[in-house]
Amino acid sequence: MSREASEELLDFFKALADANRLKIVGLLAQHESSVEDLTSQLGISVSTVSHHLGMLSYVGLVSARAEGHYFIYKLEVENLREKARRLLSEETLPRLSEQGDGDAYEKKVLTTFIDSEGRIKSFPAQEKKFVVLLHHVAKSFEPGKRYPEKQVNEMLLKFNKDTASLRRGMIEHHIMDREGGGGEYWLV
Repeated sequence: MSREASEELLDFFKALADANRLKIVGLLAQHESSVEDLTSQLGISVSTVSHHLGMLSYVGLVSARAEGHYFIYKLEVENLREKARRLLSEETLPRLSEQGDGDAYEKKVLTTFIDSEGRIKSFPAQEKKFVVLLHHVAKSFEPGKRYPEKQVNEMLLKFNKDTASLRRGMIEHHIMDREGGGGEYWLV
């Protein structure tokens, strides 16, 4: 899935991932309304309703037209149907598993846990983030080459003094494999 499609899908779900925004969609599905009407029906502030309408408008689910001193908001039902049909199609759903936004996640993890010299500052508690660090470390090893444990430790020491945790993590997460008894290591 492309980065643009992934971002559009995330924005679509974010816009609908709030109880008040869903209520606004439901109210606008019944009839067009002003901010003041929605405020009185929902019992929340004008600024909060305006914020929610802005989110819904951003993804094209709501439009506004001026009427006197007020804006009247309308649910764009066809846009909602079209987005749901396109973003949630049988062709699109399997592509959600693709690495579309993985680069941004990896960059964020690496920025957080690696210092300017490329060393790991600390190990994250979340295993998913730890695996990102392990894959980053694995880039320093050549595919197909076998390394003695001593050389592996020397290479890992460039990243962090806790070479045992890095080595064990790379084995446990099937990034590297090894011969038993302190034998050679290699990338999987």
